[in-house]
Amino acid sequence: MAVTSRDLHNSGTLRRQVSHPIPVARPYRTAARAPYLLTVALSLVALLLMANSMLNWTQTKLDDLRYGRPRTMQLAGFVGHNENAGVPTQFVAMNLNRRVVVFEIPGGDAAQARTLIGPYLFGANEHLTPVRLRLQNINADQNADLVVSVKNEEIIYINEAGSFRLINAEERAAYERTQR
Repeated sequence: MAVTSRDLHNSGTLRRQVSHPIPVARPYRTAARAPYLLTVALSLVALLLMANSMLNWTQTKLDDLRYGRPRTMQLAGFVGHNENAGVPTQFVAMNLNRRVVVFEIPGGDAAQARTLIGPYLFGANEHLTPVRLRLQNINADQNADLVVSVKNEEIIYINEAGSFRLINAEERAAYERTQR
């Protein structure tokens, strides 16, 4: 038995030589990139959570420097309550365990101190919410009224007959009309 070999390709066809390579499309491999994308996404979420925690911590520390613990603010002003000696009335606003309390010391005389009880604050970390005070003439009677600000709310105490009382509905409506 004899072994013979022969060329299976047709040697009669012309082969053309290519001077530049022909680009071949490779299949898009998303499965290989998924772990990297997941790692990047989780890293970004962790970074955002850390940045948010850092901002909250910084805000709390700034409020600690400004208002102390419990959150306290002091204001002095002439409101017409026992100020004959020329000493202004002192106001001290506090957030005492989520209860807003304002102490008024008329004319600096601590024996005549009065207390204005404000709202109870609901929610997480509300014991850290600062209470702010300002004096403003709300009802145009030439007496400075007391405005207590907590978060985005204002509690208005009208200065009347030597003491403060909460604003009523008619006065609030008139005040809101003038603010527009």
